[in-house]
Formats: sequence, structure tokens, C-alpha cells
Amino acid sequence: MSITPPAVTAVPLHGPEHAADPQRSYELLRLQGPVGVAEIDTGLVVHLVTDYRAALELLQDTATWTKDTRSWLSQVPENSPIRPLVEWRPSLFFADGDEHAHLRKVITDSFSLLDPNDVRVLTFRHADKLLQDFADTGKVDLVSQYAQQLPLMVFNGLFGMDDEHGPPLVGALAAMVDTDPARKAAGAQAFGAYLGTLYQTKVEQRGHDLTSWFIDHPNGLNQEEVMNQVIIVFGAGNETTANLIANTCVRMLSDDRYFGTLTTGSLPVQHAIDDALWHDSPLANYSFHFPRKDVTFHGTHIPAGSPVMVSYAAANTCPHAGIPADGYRSGTKAHLAFAAGPHACPARDLALMIATAAIERLASYLPDIELAVAPDQLTYRDGPIHRTLTSLPAQFTPLTPDAKGVTPWSRGSASPKTDTGSPSAAGDRAS
Repeated sequence: MSITPPAVTAVPLHGPEHAADPQRSYELLRLQGPVGVAEIDTGLVVHLVTDYRAALELLQDTATWTKDTRSWLSQVPENSPIRPLVEWRPSLFFADGDEHAHLRKVITDSFSLLDPNDVRVLTFRHADKLLQDFADTGKVDLVSQYAQQLPLMVFNGLFGMDDEHGPPLVGALAAMVDTDPARKAAGAQAFGAYLGTLYQTKVEQRGHDLTSWFIDHPNGLNQEEVMNQVIIVFGAGNETTANLIANTCVRMLSDDRYFGTLTTGSLPVQHAIDDALWHDSPLANYSFHFPRKDVTFHGTHIPAGSPVMVSYAAANTCPHAGIPADGYRSGTKAHLAFAAGPHACPARDLALMIATAAIERLASYLPDIELAVAPDQLTYRDGPIHRTLTSLPAQFTPLTPDAKGVTPWSRGSASPKTDTGSPSAAGDRAS
């Protein structure tokens, strides 16, 4: 079944041109109307909503649209990089109605049991460990050495695993997105082993952690359902949070309006985070929806079962999304970076807490950190879904373990509590 209307050329959302200038892709799509036609992989075409109001309408309409991908999966090649992102599994990502509410409540109820202070302290502690690896060198790649590792280390703790499982988890997830098939397969095997150990550990001994709360929730999830909710949190929460940290750092290190945050504290980190969420959404395009029957949506005819994606990045920057003339917002939360409606990201608050703590910790130790290259030299990873920097080189005045005042080593030297698997086992509560 072809979904490409006659005389409409699909705009590629993959390849070096899109990675270098995604806004050009979105402008071309806007010429087609609120709903355009995009290619997300070679030969794989979808409708893409680029209009803010249309996106909001779709995200809130559960009667017209379903999230179940199974009727479309046969059209997605097994070796497509899109396949793992749309492969159906019994999780809230692909569920509708009562089933979705049943699974979502497990996650939202469990997240509500997390103490925000514990999350911040846990993030600080792991940030200190990462900073110890490069603070004395005067240089760092804030993507590979900081942003990509920190959220996973925090999630590892929140799900109830000891710190020693964090680095292997980082390695497994990194291998899973590698282009080498052998390394990708090895990463998937390592991640599967991690999940098996996680579940067995929590079955044998519950803790004050997300996995235990998933298992014990009154909605009574079975093992497959529990593990699929864990996978969704890892998959959706990790890369999005890592991208948010990195994309915010770009703004703080390259924009004079934010540089004061590092040196004088004149602007809060939240300003830069809000700006990144509006203008550089860490999850650029996603929210696969499928019409339950043939539908005409904002002037575009879409056959039943055809894939429709929402472009958070395009919707946030569309002409009537409320962007001030100077492009700067302060405290406005109406962006769609975390989607909207019943399928809005349940980990929004958690991601913001981790990102804020991560950037605050970095800034507190390295107040003179600056980009080591011009902003226009930064490059982004190819792909239609995430807005991911390939690297973020920065430089600063080196710290040493014996330096006067507070350092990552002095803060990180305190022995953490031994209540393994507990988000509260973070030490350093005076942070």
C-alpha cells in the first residue's frame, strides 16, 4: 500500500543534509501543508505533522488514531534502523485505551514514589564519578564522556542495580546503536543479560526502586510486561535525556545570554533547558499513529493503517507556535518536546530533574568551561528520530584532586550508603 499522494515528493529525514540542517527539511514539509510526506529511511515513507495545532489535535485524539504498529510492521525492513523503534511489544508505547491506562498507571505510580532530592543526589554522585575522569585534563567531549553516560548510570540506580552494573550497561546500549552488525548483536545480548539479572535480583529481594514497584504494583504485571516497561523507560528516557543535557550545554557554552549562568549565576539553567526543548527538541520526530479508518486530516487524505508521525521539532518552531520575535522564551512549558495528551511522556519530570542536576554539577566545578570548536563546526548524528550531537568538545581550567575547595574528588570521596538498589543510597546529601 503506497501512501505517497501523486505529485508529492517525500522529504528525506535521513542523510547528511538533514542532519546538518533539519529546519530546511521542515520548511520543505511545511510547503506541503500542516501534514507533509517524509522519507524516514530509504523507501520508507510516512506522513509527518509539522504544524503545532495539528500535532496537538492528533496527540489528544484517541478515537481516530491507534498506536498499535503491528499492521504496518511488514513494510519496515528487518535491517532498517527504524525497526527497533516501532517493533510492537506489550508496553504503553503501543497500547490504546484501557490497556494503555493499565500499563501507564504502573509507571506513573512508581515514578511518583521517587523522592526528587534522592534523584538529584544520585545524579550528583554519578556526575562526580564522571567528572573525576576528566576534570584534571582540561578538556572533555561532553557527549561521550558525560551526557551519554550519566542518565544510564542514574537509571541503573533507580531501577535498583548496584553501581558496578552501570558501566557495562552504558557499553551495551552504545553497542546496540553501532553500525557494525556484530557489535550491535553483542550489545543486544549484553542488554538482555542485564535485564535478566535485574529482574531476577528484584524477584529475590525487593528494594526501594522502580523495578520492585513495577513488580508489586496492584495492576499485577507479569514478567514480560514488567520488563517491557523497563525497556521503554531505558529506551525513551536515556537517549532523550542525554540529548537534552548535550543540547542545553551547547546553548550555555555558545550563547552570551546563557554564559552568565556559568560565571555569575545571572540566568538559571532552566532557561537554557527550556530554550533547548523549544528549538532543539532532543526527540525530533516520533509518536507513530495510525488512523483506524480512512481520514482527511488538516486537508490530507490518509488511508487507514498508514503511518503518521509527529515532528516535535517542526511543531515547536512553526510560525504560530508562540515563538517571540527574538526566539527566546523564559519558563514557557507549552512545547511538544515531551509530546502531549494521554501518551505524553510520563518521565518528563524525571528527565528534567536529571538534566538540571547534571548541568548544575558541571557548571559548579568548571565555571570557565567553553567550546573547543566554533558552534558551526558541531555535527549531529544522521537519523530522523533523535537530535543527537556526534561530539561536544569543550575546554576549561583543569582541576586536581588536591585543589582547595570543593572538587569532584572531595565530594565523591564520601562513602555512599550500602543500601544497594535504593535511589536513596547516594551519599553526599549536603550537595
